[in-house]
Amino acid sequence: MVPVALGQMRRRPAAFVGLAVALFLAIATVTLFGSLLAADVTASASARRAATGPGVAVIAGAFGEIAVLVAFFVVVNALGFALRQQHRELALLRTVAATPRQTRRLVRGQVVTTTLLVALPGWAVGGAAARRFLAELRRLGLAAPGMRVPGTPVPMLVALAAVLAVGLAASAVAARRISRMAPAAALTAGSTEHGRAGAPRLLAGIGALVGGGLLLRLAATRPAEETDKAGQAALLAALVLLVAVALLGPLAVRLLVAVLGAPVRALAPGAGWLAHANLRGYARRLSSAVVPVALLVGLSGTMLIMTHTAGHATRATATGVTSATDVWLRQAEVALLTCFAAVSTVNTLVAVTAERRREFALLRLVGAHRWQLMRMLTAEAALTTAVGVLLGAAVAGAASAAFSTATTGSVVRPSRWPPPGTSSRARRR
Repeated sequence: MVPVALGQMRRRPAAFVGLAVALFLAIATVTLFGSLLAADVTASASARRAATGPGVAVIAGAFGEIAVLVAFFVVVNALGFALRQQHRELALLRTVAATPRQTRRLVRGQVVTTTLLVALPGWAVGGAAARRFLAELRRLGLAAPGMRVPGTPVPMLVALAAVLAVGLAASAVAARRISRMAPAAALTAGSTEHGRAGAPRLLAGIGALVGGGLLLRLAATRPAEETDKAGQAALLAALVLLVAVALLGPLAVRLLVAVLGAPVRALAPGAGWLAHANLRGYARRLSSAVVPVALLVGLSGTMLIMTHTAGHATRATATGVTSATDVWLRQAEVALLTCFAAVSTVNTLVAVTAERRREFALLRLVGAHRWQLMRMLTAEAALTTAVGVLLGAAVAGAASAAFSTATTGSVVRPSRWPPPGTSSRARRR
């Protein structure tokens, strides 16, 4: 199946560009934070004592746990699109006697090949980013002047192994549906969309919602002196809730499109009606486009609001976030997460549009003009963005409210600041 896998990649390179970018970012991210951990491990005891603050290992762990999860989330999303774009080809292989095992081997071969192609540039970028990040930590006094990124290949090998494991696990899940279908059913499924989500997906989505709620409670109940832990719990809760959005997306999308579709139809009776019908009829496809937008809004919004809230806490009570250095760290994390979410958004929207060429050609054949197609796509983009922004804003609002409760004692910053009970010494600080 290896020649078939390589042939698929040569014939449809656009289907694998998004996957390659996602895998590249994942390898670079794991290499970055793995290199920082290696720098701390190989540093001398005196070098560790010379630094102020939590230490390089703690900073790398706090950054890495969220950034790596987001990177893997982007990989899974990109892989799902790569398989959707070659659904008909995989179905044709099933009709000419390819077994389910051979189909899964084909998908695994594509994932392994793409990962190996981007490994070298991912290592190079991750290593360079680690050296740059460590230099900035040395400038801020969070790392000893003599601390350096070691030349060991262990972080690179760990990054490759971790990304391969995630990619292969995601490919097994993504290829499971088509490999278990009857050949004729697999061929016809490419032109239709199932209206109901499977019970395992619904259960997983409900479980993610419950897990996100528990993490929000954990963040909200942290004491004021554990602001950093509250921030990490709130950010992890936002990510878990975004996973729930991805799993339950088709259901949420249908409800929101039904509400938001009315004004779009009123503003553009022809193109708006067609856009609304397309989005309601292909809720799963819309959900795949909405998730990256929600990821971008949810994560960046959560981090920005948390940084703003922490800044107020710093100036008023000095109970957790204590310097401009911590604000810089949070801003760096915002930039990193926003980069991942933006790449995922662009990849997804490009893939969604590319796979609809036959649909656009059919509309042109029945008399649609180019400007009418553009108006329809504009209306669809507006609805997609609005749904994604609403879902992301809901996640950001919930996570930020939990963090604000832990930091200030209130969901929103109280008018009496600092809160009642703060000592006069803390007020003077």
